Amino acid sequence: MFELSRFSLEGRVALVTGASRGIGHATALGFSRAGASVAITSRKQPDVDAVADEIRRMGGRALPIASHGGRMENHAALVDAVVKEFDRFDILVNNAATSPAMASVLDTEERLWDTIMNVNLKGLYFLSQAAAKVMKKNGGGRIINVTSSDGIKASQGRSVYAISKAAVIMATKAFAGELARDNIRVNAIAPGAVDTRLLNNIWLNLPEDQQETIRSQIAEAIPLGHIGAPDEIVGAMIYLASDASSYLTGQTILIDGGVSVG
Repeated sequence: MFELSRFSLEGRVALVTGASRGIGHATALGFSRAGASVAITSRKQPDVDAVADEIRRMGGRALPIASHGGRMENHAALVDAVVKEFDRFDILVNNAATSPAMASVLDTEERLWDTIMNVNLKGLYFLSQAAAKVMKKNGGGRIINVTSSDGIKASQGRSVYAISKAAVIMATKAFAGELARDNIRVNAIAPGAVDTRLLNNIWLNLPEDQQETIRSQIAEAIPLGHIGAPDEIVGAMIYLASDASSYLTGQTILIDGGVSVG
């Protein structure tokens, strides 16, 4: 008989990247409420300190660490810091990503390509590698990658971002296939339009009335009738991080308000 306790993260340790706002912030708080101790990273120390304070006020345990996802030399030290603080490492959420800058395929410069790929793909790959080495020694773990609906169906003007997120879906499958025998499950979540800075950056420089018009048009095109909130992603995160999803690996869960079904 299935027990609801299988959704619990009690006694687990999670690392959530890009946790100062948006989906990462909501996930860190959700994991804490589900019982996990949470290490949180973002580029600026004051930002992660603020999230850690929220978790501690709820009675949870938190470790805030300033770290840049695009700098490969940071990853081993980041994993070591988590293990040193909590004596274990069970869950990695690769949420950090750089903004989908607008540029056509004819105008995209190499610098933009390198910036996006370093954070969205290369950083994710090598942080996952560092985490998986520890998880393997400890008998298993969970890796959850945040990709995007853009990685499934590309949007005009965001080709590099879309390519990076499509590659994350394949990285999820590659890691899942190689690590399954080590009891490390690797899955991904592909959000559609969610109210985050990444989404808002698309119209950031437009006049306020145009911003509201675009937001309304996006909401109207979504079958469920609204742009998603970060909290609406957390349930899937907890499912993938917990024992409730014990027979699932290598998969991508698309959460887009029904856009993909028309």
